[in-house]
Amino acid sequence: MATPDTITVPQLSRLIGTPDAPLILDVRTDEDFAADPRMIPGSKRRDHRTVAAWGGAYAGRQVAVSCQRGLKLSQGTAAWLRHAGAKAETVDGGFEAWTAAKAMLVRPDHVPDRDKEGRTVWVTRARPKVDRIACPWLIRRFIDPSAVFLFVTPAEVPAVAERFGATPLDIEGVFWSHRGELCTFDVMIEEFGLRSEALTRLATIVRGADTACLDIAPQAAGLLAASLGLSRMYRDDLAQLEASMTLYDAFYRWSRDAVGETHNWPSPGAAV
Repeated sequence: MATPDTITVPQLSRLIGTPDAPLILDVRTDEDFAADPRMIPGSKRRDHRTVAAWGGAYAGRQVAVSCQRGLKLSQGTAAWLRHAGAKAETVDGGFEAWTAAKAMLVRPDHVPDRDKEGRTVWVTRARPKVDRIACPWLIRRFIDPSAVFLFVTPAEVPAVAERFGATPLDIEGVFWSHRGELCTFDVMIEEFGLRSEALTRLATIVRGADTACLDIAPQAAGLLAASLGLSRMYRDDLAQLEASMTLYDAFYRWSRDAVGETHNWPSPGAAV
């Protein structure tokens, strides 16, 4: 039975991909992780044995902790985090319950190594429009909420990637880029294993807007127009990214929850 300090798999699943998602910590043992290295979207590996040392970094934060079965490791870690001032919950049933529910999982094969601060670091071309905003949104919401994005002159992306330990994104000749008719957003969803009807629907919209194939989804033209408008509202690429997160949050929630909803005016039954 779930306790007041427990979050269920359905509850957490509804939060993932939204701005309200908690920080998710995976405290499985090395043996359990090696047996199945997939991860709950947005989660980060932490060692339960040293929580007394690192727990203070999560003070004031909303945290969900998952071990293999939701028992001693996650409950003990969550208790320590609450002692350190975090609002920490245990994922009910842990990783086993998550996989049994066939909830979304991230394949770790191509998740970049993290820097000394525990962040993935990415570099791409300056003055983003669609793909170079959509991909950071996907990374922040499903891979690494603390991810760092460096926007630089196009010609300098490879050198910056090398010198600063960053992963290049959305340029020719790198892993994370367009493939045939697929844009980089499509590639990320495929390579990270993010199986989701909502993300598949959103990817079609992003592809249409990013590749000027506006006929593949009615919403693509709107996304393109909003993206071009935002690129002119903000001179700073990071400010544009932050402002655009809400745009993609809205398109994701529509893709997940509202595709069947219509809006008419005047409303049915209204007086003429």
